[in-house]
Amino acid sequence: MTRYLVIFDCDGTLVDSQHLIVAAMEQAFNAVRQPPPPRDAILGVVGLSLPEAIWRLTSGADEATVNRISDGYKNAFGELRQDPDHWEPMYDGAHDCVTALAGDDRFVLGIATGKSQRGVARVLERYELQGRFETIQTADDAPSKPHPGMIERALAETGAEKAHTVMIGDTTFDMEMARNAGVAGIGVSWGYHPHEHLHVEVSHGVADDYAHLMRILQAHFDARPAE
Repeated sequence: MTRYLVIFDCDGTLVDSQHLIVAAMEQAFNAVRQPPPPRDAILGVVGLSLPEAIWRLTSGADEATVNRISDGYKNAFGELRQDPDHWEPMYDGAHDCVTALAGDDRFVLGIATGKSQRGVARVLERYELQGRFETIQTADDAPSKPHPGMIERALAETGAEKAHTVMIGDTTFDMEMARNAGVAGIGVSWGYHPHEHLHVEVSHGVADDYAHLMRILQAHFDARPAE
């Protein structure tokens, strides 16, 4: 039986972490006495590894400055996430979608995210999704998106074929990573990059909600040759 690998981004795709990310980044910049970037700029780099995101937000700061802001962000993020006002809620339909796919023997699930392994583990524990994802790739393990490393590692760990793999995400970084890895990309419109930008990058559609995503997935894999 052919098994299909479905890889999800996390922030902006499975969970809405924008308020937590923005608040932590603002604190990190304030701690080094630099003006925080605008909210849109911060959300625009979500999905990149933390050092890459901060390097872009600082327009190419030196390594020492990037490291100081990165450390400040990690500390602020850890403190803020204890506050219920800064929890990362799952998007409507996300939990049901993951549960349905994980319960179908045709599918193998993965995550590819700029979060750390610890951050992903906390999200999965909070929403009781431990064990649903066979492969979890993070900024701890591979180069930043849009480098294809995360997807390549997921393919190696699961044994999936590129033709039977899809990357789901809310940013152009996700779609570029999918293209660089030679797999299909499906965008979601509820995340942090303007959906019109996704339409430029994506090759297999942009979902408006999780019900729509399931229909796109079904149509996509129905068109794939089984082995």
